[in-house]
Amino acid sequence: MTSTEISEKTAAELEIIQATHRYARGLDRFDPEEALSAFAEDAVWDATPVGLERFAGREQIRAFFERDADAIACQFHIITNHVIEFDAGDRAHGTNYVFSEGQTKSGAKFKAVALNEDTYVATPDGWLIASRVISALTPPELDGFDA
Repeated sequence: MTSTEISEKTAAELEIIQATHRYARGLDRFDPEEALSAFAEDAVWDATPVGLERFAGREQIRAFFERDADAIACQFHIITNHVIEFDAGDRAHGTNYVFSEGQTKSGAKFKAVALNEDTYVATPDGWLIASRVISALTPPELDGFDA
């Protein structure tokens, strides 16, 4: 592998990690557009393994992020432990962990530690999330939270 290949791979990994962090920051700032900017046009966001829904396409994902922003009083997401593997020049897959905690405007509290299993795609706008499946790593704490 040449230094140019290493640099291109490193740049792609950093773009992918940046997309996952933009997603989290957008959720935590209650900015659905920023969260959505991490996803490809035909992306899938699937949290059925943790009792939430599956959304396909940016419009469905946007609608969910907007509902979330309206319902949540405070929250945070810490995303870490990225492992990214490249499948082809414009495709990759990987995992990362997420720790999330917050409270709804109605007072329900939630805390979750989960695994994001992602696929990524290179687009004219950079590397974006093509699919995300969210699975619990520990039992979620949902005090009065109605998914």
